Amino acid sequence: MDYTTTLWTMGVSFLLSVLLGPLCIPVLRRLKFGQQVRTEGPQSHQKKSGTPTMGGIIILLSLTIAFLRFADRGPEYWALIVACLGFGLVGFLDDYIKIALKRSLGLTAKQKLLGQLLFSVVFCVMLYRMGHSTAIAVPGTGWSLDLGWGYYLFVIVIFFAASNAVNFTDGLDGLLSGTSAVAFGAYTLIALEASQSEAAVFSAAMIGAVLGFLVYNAHPAKVFMGDTGSLGIGGGLAAVAILTKTELLLILIGGVFVVEMLSVIIQVVSFKTRGKRVFKMSPIHHHFELSGWSEWRVVTTFWLAGLVLALAGFILYKGI
Repeated sequence: MDYTTTLWTMGVSFLLSVLLGPLCIPVLRRLKFGQQVRTEGPQSHQKKSGTPTMGGIIILLSLTIAFLRFADRGPEYWALIVACLGFGLVGFLDDYIKIALKRSLGLTAKQKLLGQLLFSVVFCVMLYRMGHSTAIAVPGTGWSLDLGWGYYLFVIVIFFAASNAVNFTDGLDGLLSGTSAVAFGAYTLIALEASQSEAAVFSAAMIGAVLGFLVYNAHPAKVFMGDTGSLGIGGGLAAVAILTKTELLLILIGGVFVVEMLSVIIQVVSFKTRGKRVFKMSPIHHHFELSGWSEWRVVTTFWLAGLVLALAGFILYKGI
């Protein structure tokens, strides 16, 4: 595996995503798969109501085709497919129920968690059959700890945390597309360093897919990815971190996603215990919007923060 293959993968995935946009967006519009905007959100978002969603289909199709073309068909390949497309399927069902069947809440919380748990457990079984190490390493040190069977519970927690954190980040035009491209950029380099060819090709394919999608998702967005895209991206990100044995490093590389999730947790806990809100609105990107920042300023600031964190994560991994 070399950098040339990953670049080809990224380029093909990007091209597929760009080409699929004009084919899929009109279909989503005709099917009336339009986004329902929260009334309590920023008023500037009300004009986005009706914008086609479930565009994550574009990302997952482009990713899968490019991954099929360039990856070796080893056990890691199938594990990545299960994680990404499995979580994407849960998101698709949630989107479909919300939009096509007009049930505003989509899947119930229990149904969504059960779907995520199902694919997390399948992934764990695949890890076990691969003989995947159950030790976790502390980044920047020589320390590691073998969790034994507890490692698989840890993997399930990673999947739940990563998929939901990424899902919270999908709230502004281009925000998740850009931040996920940066995170997968770091993981492409890490996977190449770790000789994890399938993870490297997968990460490169994801970069191309989300950047191609960004052509239509940048402000003002012509299409949103919906839970189909955000849960698929989150599942894929967790899987790559696990396969490259950088489980804890994901906290740094995906720092933007971590902050987004923490802002929601802090807001909910504060309101339920004290009756007060810490932020004007959560996730935190909405807080900055309501503080007077333009949507584009919030998005580009978060992209930059994501880039800095991803670089820091790669530097820590290399021990530079």
